[in-house]
Amino acid sequence: MQRRQLIQLGATGLGVSIAGVPLELLAQDKDAKKGGTLNVLVQPEPPGLMMGLVQNGPTQLISGNIYEGLLRYDDKLNPQPQLASSWTVSPDGKTYTFKLKSGVKWHDGKPFTSADAVFSVDVFLRKTHARLRGSLEALESVKATDPLTLEFKLKYPFGPFLGLFENGTMPMVPRHIYEGTDFATNPANATPIGTGPYKFKEWVKGSYILLEANAAYHVPNLPLIEKVYYHVIPDAAARAAAFESGKIDIAPGGSVEYFDVQRLAKLPGVAVTTKGWEFFSPHSWLWINHRKAPMNNVKFRQALMHAIDREAMAKIAWYGFAKPATGPFNSAIKYASADVPKYPKDMAKAKALLAESGYKGETIRLLPLPYGESWQRQAEMVKQALTQIGIKLELVATDVAGWNQRLNEWDYDLAFTYLYQYGDPALGVARNYTSTNIAKGSPFNNVEGYVNSRVDALFAAGARATDPASRQKAYLEVQKLLVEEVPVAWLHEITFPTLYRAKVKNPVSSGIGLNDSIARASLA
Repeated sequence: MQRRQLIQLGATGLGVSIAGVPLELLAQDKDAKKGGTLNVLVQPEPPGLMMGLVQNGPTQLISGNIYEGLLRYDDKLNPQPQLASSWTVSPDGKTYTFKLKSGVKWHDGKPFTSADAVFSVDVFLRKTHARLRGSLEALESVKATDPLTLEFKLKYPFGPFLGLFENGTMPMVPRHIYEGTDFATNPANATPIGTGPYKFKEWVKGSYILLEANAAYHVPNLPLIEKVYYHVIPDAAARAAAFESGKIDIAPGGSVEYFDVQRLAKLPGVAVTTKGWEFFSPHSWLWINHRKAPMNNVKFRQALMHAIDREAMAKIAWYGFAKPATGPFNSAIKYASADVPKYPKDMAKAKALLAESGYKGETIRLLPLPYGESWQRQAEMVKQALTQIGIKLELVATDVAGWNQRLNEWDYDLAFTYLYQYGDPALGVARNYTSTNIAKGSPFNNVEGYVNSRVDALFAAGARATDPASRQKAYLEVQKLLVEEVPVAWLHEITFPTLYRAKVKNPVSSGIGLNDSIARASLA
């Protein structure tokens, strides 16, 4: 049996022991040179680097080098060993046993053990990590059965459980530093200590963050690059100029405007890739506030889908780095299906549906996402399309804080967003459509206020089933149902292009790309 088959069984099968294959044997160039300095953009400057406390994108881009999870994921979302060397799943799907890698040390020299893992999951992250806390509702207990063995017991089978262990979802934090302290104010937050391939060295606010290679890293011969600078450059034009001048080696997805990506990608010695986002699978849509008429009428929502030209938006606003979404599941995640109702651009049909929806000519407020030019162009295109079918539309400009506040308080009619789907519908999709996830205070749950008991039941069935066939059946039905009812207006599967100098070898080596670590990259 090939190794990939073994790993896939680990993801879905029961009662199968997975022999850990050292990651040092995977995705490495044996002839890669060691040493050198890498310069990377980070945009915006992160609010902190302690990944157990802060989970936003800029934080993980840097701290993914410092903190590690028990598992990594390849671009097919198959779990691979990281701090765990192997794992087993009991036949009833309720007990997961992890064997931890021996000889792993924290950056301060203390040993990493299963006691650290229990503390991380059951104490620290339960308190600090809202997204993980929700996924751990299925967890009955976690305990260390010996210093290198960890046992999770679930209340009921939870199909996507093995998808929870990447460094952003379940980062391991040092028990000896945080136990018995106020996690939020612990002084160690300013000098993060993990087990990862790079150590925190220096942070000059507004300028750069410097990481240095961890000479005692538990994977032999890694990391390959000695120093990594993450540069903070607030102005978009200045970021593009810094890459063009050669000061910057890597411009991660989103750090350079899309119209600059195509130009910069044509420079000599420059490459571009959209790999490394498979696990996150960014998916965009329009929130539709069901609490108000006419948004509470399905014909109004279907009219939106027929009026919006998603193909044109992908080409014009996203410069080709997006493709139209067909429903709630990004095509890169498990159990996604194209066998759902379709909404091709059809202005005549959109007008007819609008006439049947009870729309009376009132002004509809659209809240753009204040994340740059592509989002602004997209907002203008949506306004043009909806105006053409007879909807009075007002664009309501906000900053990021204002966007968050309005979505938190449900103070909107239509609003742009994009969310990560984390490889599995139970982890990254259900939260946006189940009625139990309607709560003020978050812009990332069921913000639209959609309620359908059948949808709730199907997502619950998909999450609790352990065999792929049962999960597929539940998720196919829920996709069809959701696309018919249009709780939100799906727009695009976004691909974030990463620009890099061709001298940088192997910058992306997992399904979470640069957010994993840069340990396997080298400089020619």
